[in-house]
Amino acid sequence: MSSGNKKSCFNNRCGFTKLIPQTPFPVSQHTSGSKSAEYVDLGNDSELKSEPNSSLAFNDPAFADVVLSFHSFGSSDTNIYAITRVFLHSHILEQCKYFAAVLWERWRDSRQFSEGPNHQKRIHIDMTVPASRTIDAYLLVLQLLYAKCNKDNKILFKDVSKALSALPVAAEWLYDDCITACVQYLGAVPWTEEEEKKVMDIVPHLQLQGPQELLSRLKPKSVTAVKDMLSELVHAAIHFHPNGANVKTFVANLLKTHASRSVVKLVLDDTFTKGLSTLKDSAEEYLEPNINGQQCQIEDLQKVTLHTTLVNSKRLLWLLETMIELGVADDAVTEWSEQADLSANLLRIFNDDVWLTCVPSLQVLLLGCTFNLASEIAAGFITASYQKEACGMLVACVGWI
Repeated sequence: MSSGNKKSCFNNRCGFTKLIPQTPFPVSQHTSGSKSAEYVDLGNDSELKSEPNSSLAFNDPAFADVVLSFHSFGSSDTNIYAITRVFLHSHILEQCKYFAAVLWERWRDSRQFSEGPNHQKRIHIDMTVPASRTIDAYLLVLQLLYAKCNKDNKILFKDVSKALSALPVAAEWLYDDCITACVQYLGAVPWTEEEEKKVMDIVPHLQLQGPQELLSRLKPKSVTAVKDMLSELVHAAIHFHPNGANVKTFVANLLKTHASRSVVKLVLDDTFTKGLSTLKDSAEEYLEPNINGQQCQIEDLQKVTLHTTLVNSKRLLWLLETMIELGVADDAVTEWSEQADLSANLLRIFNDDVWLTCVPSLQVLLLGCTFNLASEIAAGFITASYQKEACGMLVACVGWI
């Protein structure tokens, strides 16, 4: 195989490992049977190189007492494989339970040793890189090991793909701190659809202890949990957030793209029923204020009640528009058309001139709710059996005008 082909087989995306013929540092070849190996040492220009004056420097042959050799293969139809050698320190590697076991004194007789430049013994460890992983992932976890010991906070996950590549390696080496860091990072950042698929492909199969918060973003424990989450989002959008328009748009898009239309319908139906009940209560409170006092006090309370009615009407209008857009307004039509008492109370409110000065847009909002539903029925988007209810709604509207 030509050097060009070799280079394409072992293309390194992160730039941690330098391969023939790009490397300025020594490379040797070894042939065993039909397989040819390339020995690659990380040079001084490696991104993983630490400060040379530190005794804990990454990949420093002068002070390392462990040589870790990664065996990585190219495509399945080639016999060429690379061996990447990294010079490390045993007391740093022992942060991982895997290396703590490998370096245990009990296994001394089974180790391979060599002599370093300072005549110290070096332990040799061989490791095969599975086809599903890259050498970069292993080097990244080693980098995190040294970063922790050197208290270097510059080494952080830059994107989801880096964290996902490091997580299986950290799990393989039983590096608990790195596992925790990966899970916390993945649980805190947003994902694209492609990244979400990768998380689902990788994380559940690792059988880790404690990534429930991460997995709950993918598979909530029950339909009730999903409903509660969506209900809280809708409630927050229409009640609390100061930048309501943008949040309502976001929540509406989230509901629109949700996989279960039945859950979305359940959430919106419940929210609509609660909002309609609040509207009815505020209308009744305006007509029969629960206060014993002077006339001015009663009028002030009625003005507050009218404002509450106006706010609830805005919320109901947005809910109905969202339900109509998502095609889940069938039950809302029936419920809205059966409000004879509410229609009578609203008629009494509109016969009073107070609403014109306090909440002049109230009538427009309530008429908007009715005509939006009636228009959907007329257009055939809601089942024809609701035409009778639509007539009832329109008759009520005529009485308000």
